[in-house]
This record gives sequence, structure tokens and C-alpha cells, in this order.
Amino acid sequence: MKNEINWNYLVFLSVVAALGGFLFGYDTAVISGTISHVGTQFSLDSMSTGWYVGCALIGSISGVLVSGALGDYIGRKKTMMIAAVLFTTSATGCALSPDFTWLVIFRIIGGIGIGIVSIISPLYIAEVSAAKYRGTLVLLYQLAITVGFLGAYFANYGLLNYSVGSSADIAAPTIKLIFHSEVWRAMLGMETIPALLFLLLIFFIPESPRWLLLKGRGDRSLAIMNRIYNSPAKASGEIEATREVIGSEVKANWRILLKPGIAKAVLIGAAIAILGQFMGVNAVLYYGPSIFESSGLSESSSLLNQTLVGLVNFLTTVIAVTIIDNVGRKKLVYWGVSGMIAGLLLISFYFLKGESLGIPPVWLLVFFLFYIFCQAISISAVIFVLLSEMYPIKVRGMAMSIAGFSLWIGTYLIGQLTPVMLDTLTPAGTFALFAVMCIPYMLIVWKLIPETTGKSLEEIERFWDK
Repeated sequence: MKNEINWNYLVFLSVVAALGGFLFGYDTAVISGTISHVGTQFSLDSMSTGWYVGCALIGSISGVLVSGALGDYIGRKKTMMIAAVLFTTSATGCALSPDFTWLVIFRIIGGIGIGIVSIISPLYIAEVSAAKYRGTLVLLYQLAITVGFLGAYFANYGLLNYSVGSSADIAAPTIKLIFHSEVWRAMLGMETIPALLFLLLIFFIPESPRWLLLKGRGDRSLAIMNRIYNSPAKASGEIEATREVIGSEVKANWRILLKPGIAKAVLIGAAIAILGQFMGVNAVLYYGPSIFESSGLSESSSLLNQTLVGLVNFLTTVIAVTIIDNVGRKKLVYWGVSGMIAGLLLISFYFLKGESLGIPPVWLLVFFLFYIFCQAISISAVIFVLLSEMYPIKVRGMAMSIAGFSLWIGTYLIGQLTPVMLDTLTPAGTFALFAVMCIPYMLIVWKLIPETTGKSLEEIERFWDK
């Protein structure tokens, strides 16, 4: 099978599309290093801080809602181009925004880009991949997200140190404003570089062959398949198999979602998508430095600790990519979520009793890193793979849109409510609540979702029909 595939070309296509995941991760995580600076400059209270963090998620929800229809109408490639333009506009606009209102507007624009790539980038990878290796290649997108997180944390840490050092000697007023006086502008604006790279590289990849078949452009689709596969017979076989799938999907419509078994699958998928956001992952990614500072660490140390969080997140995702097809989706959830509960309770205990017991802040970092390891190897690695497998093929696109919408609603609520919860429930109460929310997630996976590892899509579909 491997000899039949032009791996260099296939990996190139997958990596270019996965750059959308890098931008997703950077845009999501970079906010953590700017919260205190933006809050001080614009005198933000808890609700305004939550709006600053959560406004991009409003854009993400909008992007998710339009991405499917846009990708079907103009193609996957052009839709990714639009997302790249949105990311570039957002990053440049945030760096130069004259006031808080414009900053929010440009953050929303970037959020739309996030919503679009969260659907279209993994979809493109899936549509150009060989079936046997599709899971691994699609997980490159999730891996790219963690690289984006890590890149944002390193950028925040490096730019903060530069702003208090030699940046004071910069002569140009605008450049000095961005890199010295108001360094949050540089943190947000640095995304311009990978966004422009993403836009440039998209010109060198073809349209999805599956989308071309949907539009009746079979010759062009076959030409692309012949570049992906070294065997003309294999390329033709993939085209014919795709034509058969398309034939059944064309007859599908939204009413299929109302069939009892499929409706149950859709509701379960939406439930785990939104519950996953209430288990603390994005609260740590967005507000990690602020949480570390509340434990008595300096701003520089807090950003360094957040960089370690990103590094563990990345390395653990690499491990997950290599074991997910051997261990199984559900076992990863059982082990990982059990560890998440333990980590969250330890974090809660530290904020409750750590100071009085004289526990040094380094233990808080240890607890956070353990928690990040457990979530990265379980829910973050499994969610999109599981959702893409558990739905019948006729409604997979529509069902994924519903699950994606639920996920972003949950992400927005966490971004908006975490500052309020930290103020009202205290950090100890907030992390204890996150631990409690892990329980229904694990029960749903245990009782209601089949193990999909090693099963054909037809076997999984028969499970829901039953």
C-alpha cells in the first residue's frame, strides 16, 4: 500500500492544510499572554476581560456555521484562502488597532478564520488522504494546533523579555509602540507571518479531488489522484469508490438526522463536544498566566510556565498520534479523564490549602503539567477522530457541523465565564467544578458510545441503526 502512494506529495498537501491548525492554535493561545497588558491599558473589569477573550469565539461560531456551505460552493482550497486572508487581516489589525473597540473587531475577524479552518482544513486532509492512513494524517491537524499553542507561548515569552530589554532603543515610533511600550500588539501581530505563509502555500496545492467530483470535474480529479498515487489503477479505483459514496450522499438530506438512532448519535456527539469545554482545558490555555500570577509568580515566570504547558501539550499529542489506533479511543478517554480529575482536584487543593501548608508554587506547575498530559492524550486527541467515525456517512458532514457548533458554544462560554468564576468561586472552587464536569463526559463515553477502533464505518452505522 505504501509503495502505491506518493508520500512526499501527500504529506505536503496535509502539512499545508494543517497550517490552518497552527493558526488556530496560535490565535487561540496568544491571548493568554496579552490579558494583563490589555486589561491594564483599557481598564477592563472581569466581564470586559471575558469579552476580550471570548469575542474571537463569536467569530469562530460564525465561521463554523458558514464554512460547510462555503466549502461546498467555492471549494476547499478557496475557502482556506479566505481563512488565510482573515487571519492576516486580524493579526495586522490587532497590532495597529487604535482602541479597544477596533481590537475586538479584529479579534472577531480572526475568530471567523478559526471557525473556517476548524472544519475545512481537516476535511481537506481527509479528502486527499489514502483511506488506510487517513486517521494519522488528519491527526496532523490536531498536532499543528498544539504546535500553534507552543509557538504562541514562546512568542509571548520572548517578546515580553525583548520589550523590557533592547527594544527601548528602537527609534521608529510605531515599531517602538508595538515592540516596547505596548508589547501585546507584537504578540497578536506576530501571527501575520504564518498567516501569509499559509496563504502563499495554498496556491501550490490542488483543489480537493472529492469536491471536484461533486462538481462533475472528473478528469481534473483523476489527474490529482494520479499525483497522489503511483499506481494509475489505484487512482482510478479511488475515483470509482468516491463516486459510489457521492452517489449515496447526494440522496441524503437533513431529515435523516431525525431518524431515532442517528438523532441519538448526533445528540451524543454534541454533548461530548460541549462538555469537553467545561473540563478546564481552554480555561488553562486562555488564562494560564493569570492563574499562575495569582499563585504569587512573576509575569515572566508565569509566561515561562505557560510555555512548559504548551510543550507538554505538544509532546503528548505526538504520543497520542502513535498509539490511538492501538490502544483504542475509549481506553484513552478512561485513563486520560481519570487523570484529569485527579489533576484538577490537586490544583483545587493547592489553591485552597497550598499557601497555609507552605507548598511551593512549583507544585502548582507540576499539577498543571500532569493535567495537560492527561487531557492531551485523551479528549483533545480523540474528539475529532471519534466524531468523524461515529456518524453514518450520509450525514457525517451535517452532524459534524452540529457538533462543531456545540463545541464552539462551549468554548465561548468558558472564555467568557472563567474570569467571573475565578472571582466568585475562587480558583479552588473553579477547578473543583471542572473536575465534577469530567464525570458525565466519561459516563457518556462509557455507556453510550461504541468503541470505533478497528471497526468499519458500516459496523458503526449498524450500531446506531440498532
